[in-house]
Amino acid sequence: MKNLKQLRRRDDEDEDYEAEESEESPFAPFLDNGWISEVEETLKSGKEATVYRCRAHPATGQEFFALKLYRDRQNRNFKNDSMYQEGRVILNGHTRRAVQKKTAFGRIAQAGMWTNYENEHLSLLHRVGADVPKVYKQYGNALLMEYVGDGEEAAPVLNSVELPQSEARPLFEVMLTNIELWLKHNLVHADLSPYNILYWEGRLKIIDFPQAVDPRFNSHAASLLQRDIENVCRYFNRYGLQADATRISGRLWQRFTRSQL
Repeated sequence: MKNLKQLRRRDDEDEDYEAEESEESPFAPFLDNGWISEVEETLKSGKEATVYRCRAHPATGQEFFALKLYRDRQNRNFKNDSMYQEGRVILNGHTRRAVQKKTAFGRIAQAGMWTNYENEHLSLLHRVGADVPKVYKQYGNALLMEYVGDGEEAAPVLNSVELPQSEARPLFEVMLTNIELWLKHNLVHADLSPYNILYWEGRLKIIDFPQAVDPRFNSHAASLLQRDIENVCRYFNRYGLQADATRISGRLWQRFTRSQL
């Protein structure tokens, strides 16, 4: 792919210019730099990204990694993008204008931003003890992350799991603890559901954070928080919990606005 400087110059001349696609495999940097030795299989393919199970290079001390590869700019489809972008600042003036105009350079820059956001959010949350995968490395629009599962199968999403009744209440409390911890560190997931919560051997790992918002600067944060909690409560209420999402989210938001977290 042409470098960003070339694209920036070409965008100035023609906003409809489309960059040439790279012929280099997106896996090459991870293979060449001793992170992985093999890409084994596709675990998940969605509108925004595809996730692969990779055999880890022996030098890493891991057995497997999950490699998340974001789709190219033409095929990505983040819904209601402007809602999540509110409050995010692009300091470089040219890049900001290119993103606003949706030029070729702007689309490439924006695609990279989503990957960077997820890396930053997961790295922060992992450091403070949240139940999220550890990020090991980023190259371009690909993230190499902790793999949840074993060599036979990857951890299923919570929506496809029928929990033992004895696990429902404790895992629901784990989810609320995580949501509160994220909010304490100025993050709302903003797209949380049982489809992006992994379940493995009685434990949960929450994934997919590129659209997470900062509640200090995003006017939609309170409603996004409530939607997240509603989705979680809807799943766990199958097990007779009768959790009130509106009450839970309201109290949590109130504590956040009063700096009581």
